[in-house]
Amino acid sequence: MAVSKNALKKWQKVRGFALGLPGASEEFPWGETVVKVNKKVFVFLGLDDGSYPLGVTVKLKDEAAHAHALTSPGAAPAGYGLGKAGWVRVPLEEQGAPAAELLCDWVEESYRVIAPKRLIAELDGS
Repeated sequence: MAVSKNALKKWQKVRGFALGLPGASEEFPWGETVVKVNKKVFVFLGLDDGSYPLGVTVKLKDEAAHAHALTSPGAAPAGYGLGKAGWVRVPLEEQGAPAAELLCDWVEESYRVIAPKRLIAELDGS
């Protein structure tokens, strides 16, 4: 399955944004790309090799953001019980998929839910 260039560009932008957040690091558990802060995942990026449709999975505690994310084409609560904790998987290859900027906003919200207060203060410039 070939990855669309548009979806790959979004994926790369989201990955770069996530890695630019204070204390963020990339790891590859289960062969998938994740970005962690303080040893905790704040965004699942999956695989970019075309073996599975590109998508991002973020934790959205804000009710409006969570509801908005679920209106994205193909979006669904994350599997493995993570959906119950506010995790949403948003596909990137669907027609009408969110813009990279909105995805980055959701990644930042997920980061703020997971990151320790000192790193959030660093992000906010405090």
